[in-house]
Amino acid sequence: MDNRELLIRNMRRDELDTLVDWAAQEGWNPGLNDADIFWATDPEGFIAAEIDGEMIGGGSIVSYGGRYGFMGFFIVHPDFRGRGLGNTLWHARLQRLIGRLEAPAVIGMDGVFDMQAYYAKGGFRFAVRDLRFETTAQSFRDSPDIHELADIDFKSVDAYDRAHFPAPRSAFLQRWVTQPGAHALGCVLDGNLAGYGVVRPCRQGYKIGPLFADSKDIAEELFRALSTRVSGAAIYIDVPEANEAAISLTRRHGMQEVFGCAKMYYGPRPELPEDEIFAVTTFELG
Repeated sequence: MDNRELLIRNMRRDELDTLVDWAAQEGWNPGLNDADIFWATDPEGFIAAEIDGEMIGGGSIVSYGGRYGFMGFFIVHPDFRGRGLGNTLWHARLQRLIGRLEAPAVIGMDGVFDMQAYYAKGGFRFAVRDLRFETTAQSFRDSPDIHELADIDFKSVDAYDRAHFPAPRSAFLQRWVTQPGAHALGCVLDGNLAGYGVVRPCRQGYKIGPLFADSKDIAEELFRALSTRVSGAAIYIDVPEANEAAISLTRRHGMQEVFGCAKMYYGPRPELPEDEIFAVTTFELG
């Protein structure tokens, strides 16, 4: 144990940049615009642990309108690990987030596999493994049903997202689909949005997320179109293992599994159309 006083407090904006840098050093490959978008979503949703005026750890406790919370970015600097500080930080974050949510608190997280038992002791229950796959983006011919998301009424996009995420996140979504360097596409069938996906620039290559679609064929069309937009670059996608069609998509494109997390929930598990979720948005904010 470290006997020096540990201060748990709200994080400053510049400290979030430091946390993102730490995440990159851990191999998490954050997006180039993640810090700006995450902070704008919930400036009160980032907690720092400080000793003697120095930030030694941190994490997110983002609230989506008080209806759903997400814990991510849990990092203690390597120089301060093994002293019990992370345990104090993690439990403080959980209690703060519970206090920010309507009862009963529902909180999601994607935790690395070797911490799954620890999170379970804190009240989280395992839901599904989310697996990260990698390949080199290829070029394909777009289906005529694929459109730039900017050309689709945002209300339709927002409503479609709401059916695939545990709570409304309109402000986040508006920034996510228009971030610099990203490509956001939708599939329109008979005048209705039947799926959408985003590919965003990261420290290494690009990540696809989210990828929501009414069917495996629509997901395939969106994946191909997103791949085409960044052809030649490394692309990554975080796929719920329980969606067999999503796993099959990664196999068809010769993708290799490179990382994974356990999706866990504190409180009632949200009811979502799991077979329509082909890629989660992020491991950091849900």
